[in-house]
Amino acid sequence: MLATEETTIVSEATVTEKPKREMIAIDDLSLIFPSKDGDVHALSNINLSIKSGDFVSFIGPSGCGKTTLLRVIADLEKATSGNLKVNGTDAQDARLNRLYGYVFQAAALLPWRNIQQNCALPMEISGLSPAQQNKQIDKYLKMVGLQDFHKKFPWQLSGGMQQRASIARALCLNPDLLLMDEPFGALDEITRDHMNIELLRIWSETQKTVVFVTHSIDEAVLLSTHIVVMSPRPGRIVKVIESPLPRLKTLALRDDPAFHALASEIRTALAHEHAID
Repeated sequence: MLATEETTIVSEATVTEKPKREMIAIDDLSLIFPSKDGDVHALSNINLSIKSGDFVSFIGPSGCGKTTLLRVIADLEKATSGNLKVNGTDAQDARLNRLYGYVFQAAALLPWRNIQQNCALPMEISGLSPAQQNKQIDKYLKMVGLQDFHKKFPWQLSGGMQQRASIARALCLNPDLLLMDEPFGALDEITRDHMNIELLRIWSETQKTVVFVTHSIDEAVLLSTHIVVMSPRPGRIVKVIESPLPRLKTLALRDDPAFHALASEIRTALAHEHAID
């Protein structure tokens, strides 16, 4: 069952946080894409530290490099210069050792595989036994509320349900880090609200580190412990804002003055950069 805005997800007192460690360390990272029409400076002098257990959102105007930075962390793009550590190792080793799960903008489920088979795919590649696969699939499909949909195919599910299946698939290898690239951007507002609350619940249960790309200020405020505000291209980090709000939230918090104050701080940082640019 999806949580509603009146529902308290998990009592703050019941959450036992793991000791903090540096999950992502980025030092003076830049990325330039060469092209026939001239080099494209995508990222410039990025410095960022993300601690374990935090929920960090990247926000900025279209084309500012939010997704590019996420892809560099995932070793799907290579930085031109600078240093990057992911979970204590370099990004390539983190990718090869499957130390993170990745959720794309679209659910990216294989249409010829049912939901159970889609979730099994990364575990098949990693060589887990069928028994291990089934245990993980049962656990995470139940966590995302799809325990009765193992045998359904993607086309039989709504967009929100497909994204929940995609999240379950990313969790099945039990990574410490979850990278999410605007996973709810294509959903209607009502479904998106429900998915945000579901994601907060999953985050609180698993205590993963989440790095989340969004265009929505309200979404960043609702979900995040830290918001990374980025400039127009070349993407730079303008400001890292630590949220004063509770880690676990409901939709009703959007009426709180503290919520509006944080949204205003993000909006001001974004507007200032556009004015400079």
